Amino acid sequence: MMRSIVCLLLFLMGSGVFAQKANFEACVKFSEKNLSDYVHSLSVYPSWIGNSDFFWYYYTTSDGTVYYLVDAGKGKKQKLFSTERLAAKLAELTGKTENVRDFKLGGVRFEGDNPYRLIFSKYGKDFEYDVKRNVLKEYSRESKGNSFSHVPYWQRWSPDSNYMVYAYKHNVYLQERGDTISYQLTTDGERYYSYSFQRDKDTDKREGASITWSRDSKVFYALRQDRRNVGEGYLIDHLAEPRPTLKTYKFPMPGEKYVYTYDLHLFHAEKRSHQVVDIAKYPDQEVKIILFDFNKYPEYIYFTRKSRTCDEMDLCRVDTRTGEVFEIIHERCEPHFTEQLFECRILNGGEDILWWSERSGWGQYYLYNKDGQLKNPVTTGDFVAGRIMEMDTLGRSFVFEGYGREKGINPEYRLFYKVNFDGSDLTLLTPGDGFHSIDLAKNGKYLIDNYSRADQEPIAELRNMKGKKIMELERPDLRLLYETGWKKPERIRVKAADGMTDLYGVMYRPFDMDTTRKYPIIVNVYPGPQENFVPQSFTLDDNGNESLAQLGFIVVNVGFRGSCFTRGRNYHCFGYGNLRDYALADCKFVVEQLANRYSFIDLDRVGIYGHSGGGFMAAASILTYPDFYKVAVAASGNHDNNIYTKWWGETYHGVKMHEKRVGKQDSVVYSFESKIPTTIELAKNLKGKLLLITGDMDINVHMAHTIRLANALMQANKRFDLMLIPGADHGLGSPYYVNLIRYYFVENLLGQRLNSADMDKVD
Repeated sequence: MMRSIVCLLLFLMGSGVFAQKANFEACVKFSEKNLSDYVHSLSVYPSWIGNSDFFWYYYTTSDGTVYYLVDAGKGKKQKLFSTERLAAKLAELTGKTENVRDFKLGGVRFEGDNPYRLIFSKYGKDFEYDVKRNVLKEYSRESKGNSFSHVPYWQRWSPDSNYMVYAYKHNVYLQERGDTISYQLTTDGERYYSYSFQRDKDTDKREGASITWSRDSKVFYALRQDRRNVGEGYLIDHLAEPRPTLKTYKFPMPGEKYVYTYDLHLFHAEKRSHQVVDIAKYPDQEVKIILFDFNKYPEYIYFTRKSRTCDEMDLCRVDTRTGEVFEIIHERCEPHFTEQLFECRILNGGEDILWWSERSGWGQYYLYNKDGQLKNPVTTGDFVAGRIMEMDTLGRSFVFEGYGREKGINPEYRLFYKVNFDGSDLTLLTPGDGFHSIDLAKNGKYLIDNYSRADQEPIAELRNMKGKKIMELERPDLRLLYETGWKKPERIRVKAADGMTDLYGVMYRPFDMDTTRKYPIIVNVYPGPQENFVPQSFTLDDNGNESLAQLGFIVVNVGFRGSCFTRGRNYHCFGYGNLRDYALADCKFVVEQLANRYSFIDLDRVGIYGHSGGGFMAAASILTYPDFYKVAVAASGNHDNNIYTKWWGETYHGVKMHEKRVGKQDSVVYSFESKIPTTIELAKNLKGKLLLITGDMDINVHMAHTIRLANALMQANKRFDLMLIPGADHGLGSPYYVNLIRYYFVENLLGQRLNSADMDKVD
């Protein structure tokens, strides 16, 4: 008898009779849309007043908006004005009144360095307010007539206004002031190989030419991209009226023969001459102009050229007087350069060159002279020196982002440092344990630091350029938020599948959870490699994970090896040559660790979901570990990276260059090969529940990725679900899409059947 009862209970549990019921009320209540009513200002956005030590900002709490004036030199904060007094003065002048609590100004500005003479816009007018004297009057700038004449958008005038350049039928034309004759300087322009901003379509109208003038008005240049033979992508706009329409676009894919190529052109206005600069070195090289003060130093243009294999790059200088090219720096970086962090600054007229390199395995800055000779390393150590925030050429120093230098702080948190060109006096400017953003004073003496974590509210502080805290400015008013029952998520640190590498992430729990019960776990994934989208700073409902958890799930978001470019070359390039599988073992191991750590996690009910690269990973995960993952939602996934964009596949998986000598002249012909494993090859492994989602107007990840996977699943005789969202591009994110994900996990992980046909109603 007892055995029969046990069997019956097991049967009932398996049939879903004892299924956990989703808490949809909590899910909706704690969505970001609803929580936003309980939160006001989270950060301080300062406006510095001229070159003075003063700045102003406004900050909103549940008590209203207050405008503040801060004297950074004295470390004192006060109200910029009395709201009551200013509102009263404004009512006297305009006859209009409003609730002081909701009183806000537009277009606030100051003239010069005076922090007590305020100009603002209200009711469609400008006003001037003397704060100290409490005097308000309408403000009108003295008219000095038209300071500029209207210039048609297609005219590109030289700085001295003696020459005008435009594009017509994709070619360059030059016209001198006072001359009715235009001189055609090029004849080889055509659609997709144009000197015009309108490079992708033919027109009989004059258009703006994609050129850059020198300040002396003697020379201008154009970097032209050749897209003519690049293959096209196709989309059908099924919702177009009166009939569906075809949309085409250029889309180079990995290993293809034809990709974007570049050529550089010099033009001398007085001579009306055109010269093609010989910049060739690598087959199918990528070329980028390096920003430089071409106005002040018109003799030179700087550019980088990078090999198609993404592992070699040069910095070059062009002499605009002769067209001669000089290679200044050559660098090889295997397996590829990290383009998101790469920086090159040409300083002091080219006498100094600041160059970012991963030659040590960590992104660092190096100082070169104009001839490419290394002067000295600027930053050193086992950390990543990231993008430059501010450059002080006179003081020979700069401010930059840094990652992983401070012990005990998540290496993916952004901090800021200052260092001299010679590498001396490296100073941490933002010591708080969190993810930082800064605003620098115009006079270079102070900074405002806004920082937070997923589990810490934002803090705004005023600091000097030694990193010393002068004063705390604000912390957000979150009283009403916490009164709703909202709770901060939990930061987690786990190991990668190698058992050694630390991984960092965030875990979301139901706010009403019972730790004696078992909860399904869902992993929200994005494997990179160019980013990981793990929330580093404070958010209310990051990617909907907090509200998803309230349905009755444990939700986690963790960065895997290969997913973050701010942790050094070895970490970032972990997935090179293994673009499909590199993050899968880490993800599975993370879930297993968490299940061992927390008894309330049910390892028999594991779900996974993601969008774009995350959709690709979600599908690959359930097809690689079909007995581990029970449910997966894969949205807009690039399931076949061989038909995804060239830069992604060739950079992060790799491309091989082949040389072949042909003809009597024994000339060299180059070809490129790239073959990336796909999730399609794994379709036969499906055991659990899989939902594929795609938009039919997705240019980034074409719906063909999802259709090909669907076809493979059908060929393997597998049951799965597919949702095509009409008119949707890559972004998705609509309430319908969000509910699709929620309902799919509720039905298939919680076992609760939802019968209502309405997506916004739950029976």
